[in-house]
Amino acid sequence: MKHRIGAAALALTLALPWPALADVIQATMHKMPQCGCCEGHAAYLRENGFAVDVKESFELSQISAEAGIPPELEGCHTIFIDGYVVGGHVPAGVIKRMLEERPAIAGITLAGMPLGSPGMDGEKTEPFVIYAVTKDGAKPTVYATE
Repeated sequence: MKHRIGAAALALTLALPWPALADVIQATMHKMPQCGCCEGHAAYLRENGFAVDVKESFELSQISAEAGIPPELEGCHTIFIDGYVVGGHVPAGVIKRMLEERPAIAGITLAGMPLGSPGMDGEKTEPFVIYAVTKDGAKPTVYATE
């Protein structure tokens, strides 16, 4: 019986495409109900190895502030991933870098809704500046430029 189960498990493993074997990164996105570009960013993240649960809220500014994102750096949605906050349309590679490096920050944010950012229409016209934020009121610092 053990051999049949082992053989079945091996066959199933070999039949699955390699991406299915990779670890999926769990994420919870909070967004305003009327915002459509947030769904675009969620779809982009799903294409890049994230499992995104979308929750609608009219309290986005409060959620972002409590997570450490100052109002001037707030994006149009707030995502919680593995103990970190991600504000706005941050590229997947920058999020994954943060998760690998595990810096001592609350998270990262890309302010506003920059054209050409993941999930946004239009062409990118300038580099995206992604800031590291903390909950202790320290001034945000540049985490990455894409």
